[in-house]
Amino acid sequence: MRISLPQTRKLVYDMAIPMRWGDMDAMGHLNNCSYFRYFETCRIDWMRSLNVDPVRDGEGIVIVNAFCNFVRQLVYPGDVRVRLYASDPGRTSFETWVTMERSDEPGVLYAEGGATTIWYEMATQRAKTLPDWLRERVTP
Repeated sequence: MRISLPQTRKLVYDMAIPMRWGDMDAMGHLNNCSYFRYFETCRIDWMRSLNVDPVRDGEGIVIVNAFCNFVRQLVYPGDVRVRLYASDPGRTSFETWVTMERSDEPGVLYAEGGATTIWYEMATQRAKTLPDWLRERVTP
């Protein structure tokens, strides 16, 4: 089942990630685990751009689910344009959505995915209310 990105979403981060030879699998295309690593890289770079570093005893984001729709095969070499969107802020969570294209083929979708993301206190291991500054960033 293919899940599509919602119409109402906000672009929050955009980056290029060079594919590495080691990211390929025996079939000669980007390994399916690597897609999730690229999603993670974009999500963490976005948080770091907001001065939120992942730390064990602080607050930050964690994901509670993740999915990926593999549309076309990505093949080395090349750079992948990863765009991160946000939508649907709730009390403690918001949705994140990701698209992947080759940088040399703008507009050609290779993958799309997403995750439910929560604001989390690491010490108590509990969800916390989204900070106002973050709610503002993720509201379309």
